[in-house]
Amino acid sequence: MQPDKLVYMANQIATFFKSQPGNDGAERIASHLRDFWDPSMRAYLCELAKQDDIAMDENVRKAVALLT
Repeated sequence: MQPDKLVYMANQIATFFKSQPGNDGAERIASHLRDFWDPSMRAYLCELAKQDDIAMDENVRKAVALLT
């Protein structure tokens, strides 16, 4: 999968959880990624999160930290 598509999908999940009540967006994103994303997709997202030049939502970066 293309890196921009993967990040786009993760950012869409973050946008959804921003609309929900509570301050646990990163935890909810991490849970969603564990439940619905293939392990290889999660691993690739974790690698992409190490790059500063990737336009990744801050809550996605926090969620990735919870995955590792």
